[in-house]
Amino acid sequence: MNAPLRRVAISVLVLFTLLIVNVNYIQVVRSDELREDSGNTRVLTEEYSRERGSIVVDGTEVALSVPTQDTLKYLRQYPQGPVYAAVTGYYSLLYNSAQMERAVNDVLAGSDARLFTRRIADLFTGRDPAGGDVVLTLDAGVQEAAMAGLEGVTGAVVALDPSTGAVLGMASMPTYDPAQLSSHDPDAIRAYAAELDAQEQDPRLNRATQDNYPPGSVFKVIVSAAALSTGEYTPDTVIPAPDLLTLPGTSTTLENFGGSSCSSSQEQSLIDALTISCNTAFAQLGIDLGEDRVREMAEAFGMDGEGLEIPMTTAGSSVGDIESEAALGQSSIGQRDVRMTPLQAAMVAAAVANDGTLMTPYLVDQVRAPDLTVIDQADPEELSEPVTPEVAGQLTEMMESVVANGSGRAARIPGTAVAGKTGTAQVAEDVPDHNWFIGFAPADDPRIAVAVFVANGGGTGGDVSAPIAGDVMQAYLEGQGG
Repeated sequence: MNAPLRRVAISVLVLFTLLIVNVNYIQVVRSDELREDSGNTRVLTEEYSRERGSIVVDGTEVALSVPTQDTLKYLRQYPQGPVYAAVTGYYSLLYNSAQMERAVNDVLAGSDARLFTRRIADLFTGRDPAGGDVVLTLDAGVQEAAMAGLEGVTGAVVALDPSTGAVLGMASMPTYDPAQLSSHDPDAIRAYAAELDAQEQDPRLNRATQDNYPPGSVFKVIVSAAALSTGEYTPDTVIPAPDLLTLPGTSTTLENFGGSSCSSSQEQSLIDALTISCNTAFAQLGIDLGEDRVREMAEAFGMDGEGLEIPMTTAGSSVGDIESEAALGQSSIGQRDVRMTPLQAAMVAAAVANDGTLMTPYLVDQVRAPDLTVIDQADPEELSEPVTPEVAGQLTEMMESVVANGSGRAARIPGTAVAGKTGTAQVAEDVPDHNWFIGFAPADDPRIAVAVFVANGGGTGGDVSAPIAGDVMQAYLEGQGG
């Protein structure tokens, strides 16, 4: 064989070798990546050829698949779409999936290992493959009350069962219709997505879990917990409460809300300071306690900067950097770099309500096979114990005073004792404040803990967020028989 033929033969051999290597690389190394690629039309066709499982709330399907006459055999529908959008998310041809549609996709698509036996049976029986159902912990009455309360504002509501961690409500506003992102018409999907993109606040963001915000005076519950846990303070301990507090090492002065005076004597009891939300008292208290105690207590409540999986992945909450005593004073009233998600805020209230034990939040109550057999049932888990039952009782007493006598009066429920704390967080100059409320009810036998966040509400936590919280808690208690 002459040299030119040898070169051609070697080149062909090299090309065949590369082809074989590439085929094996695609089939072995990249198989999972390509299978999960939302742009892979063969994968899409296969996914839409089987009935996707339903997402269920109180026995009602809030996300389900219905048969069509299209190439794609099933269409995803959301009968109460805007009410549950923050939780369900969407299942889209163009934009993949979001929220629970993504977090529990393996169950809904039927590929979860717990459905293996069902898949094998389908092969032998010729039965059409189908996904499993996911039953959520949400309470329909709580969810509807939360969405009604948020109408017209930007914000979020989270409600928890303090004794288990079950999420009873998770609402975010503004909202959207997930069905319009989950249609079979690519042009219509793009047009609706463009509408959402054009809005000042993205409705697809779940503000309850995906972002964090300065909590303002809600953080004073954590500072109170740190003080009480030392054993050196009780609700009746008198602490400094000046009209103005000069922050250590600076000429900066900190004042109370609206320039008001907390006490004519310039001091007051810890319970009174929380009741009227005295800024100077808590800034000085945080400084006196020291950064380590304040930070350790915040982290014990879950503010360690790490997110959770409920099973949706959440943003973290944290105290942030504290480089000086002046910064500690500002942080102790929930300002500066302190950031909290509404879910985390609800967790603070829930831990106090549950005698100081914080349960891990969760959204999935049951996983069911296509024949409705329960293949997994939620088992509540303890996350931490930030305070003792004794300290939790003292915090409850103080938070009851906030609602009965102080800034949280608008959260009152007739005939039911409510414990809570308001928060008004400064954002930036000439920007309306954020408004918060956390609380639980009944105060003596808590069944629901709640956090309400209204972004740039412009008022106070007491007049903007507290009434929403009261309505949400009342809706749940009435739905449970009072």
